[in-house]
Amino acid sequence: MARKTMPTCLVTGCAGNVGSQLTQRLLEAGYAVVGVDNFFSGAPENMRDFNDHPAFEFHERSITDKASMAGLLAENAPLVATFHLAAIISVPYSMDHAAETMEINYDASLSLHTLARAFRCGAFVFAGSAAEYGKPLSRPATEEDAGDPLSPYGLSKHLMSTAIQKSGYGCSLRFFNIYGPTRAKPGPYDGVVRQFLARAEQGLSPVIHGDGSQMRDFLFLGDAVRALLTAAGILPGGPLTGVFNVGTGRGSSIRDLADLSLRLAHVPKKPEFSPVRQGDIHFSVAENSKLLRHAGWIPSTPLEQGLALTLEGMRRLAGKTDH
Repeated sequence: MARKTMPTCLVTGCAGNVGSQLTQRLLEAGYAVVGVDNFFSGAPENMRDFNDHPAFEFHERSITDKASMAGLLAENAPLVATFHLAAIISVPYSMDHAAETMEINYDASLSLHTLARAFRCGAFVFAGSAAEYGKPLSRPATEEDAGDPLSPYGLSKHLMSTAIQKSGYGCSLRFFNIYGPTRAKPGPYDGVVRQFLARAEQGLSPVIHGDGSQMRDFLFLGDAVRALLTAAGILPGGPLTGVFNVGTGRGSSIRDLADLSLRLAHVPKKPEFSPVRQGDIHFSVAENSKLLRHAGWIPSTPLEQGLALTLEGMRRLAGKTDH
């Protein structure tokens, strides 16, 4: 097959929102992609635009199947890069399924990292998380501030980021709140941006957990994908080693996000409020200068522009599914 002669990348979580956008970008750039997903949180619809691409090979499996993952790496070695995005992605889910979260987000991830190194993978890029920052902060978090996560999700990501840092191989990108257009309908644990926009599109008030003063760093999907490609050396600036925050460096309150969602959807209502969710962090904003220094990466999409693009994508998706 021609695919076997092409530079190849492995993408776990390729049916997720970020993973599918990353996979499409890699295919467009002339790379072959071996994709892995078990559809726990990803959706087959996300792969619709490239599922039949001759340079794409899909495997429906869990990353906890370590023997199977070893076989994939052996068959395709040496890979240009392994992008490891597959994970339990919900903080609330992790609170009730701590052992499962640790098995997938840490144990299986550590095994994949070890395999990638053994099979001479050129770059290993792990999707870390802002949830690794559990200590109360009132300023943007530097990479050194991580520790004492408030959820099993955050702990599992932090343990893996720490292992990568100590190993000297690969990098962890600590993504802050990623949002953006999706090819599939939002899932039950989808991000707050699409939850707010979806309710506003229905003429309903967004529901805020807490008083809305929580601060978040909202990162547009396209900027996140560009960071992944940069970290792997596919775009100039990488490959990277170590741990890096990926965010805008600017905080927006949840209340402001709700108000902006209502305004963009032209809904003359106010948000509703409910109790604070267990495990939520009050202030979560990235100090992102390290990634700029090491790789030249900077975000390029302001929040209002990104929200408008996300809303446009949701309306386009609704139009398609109505027929």
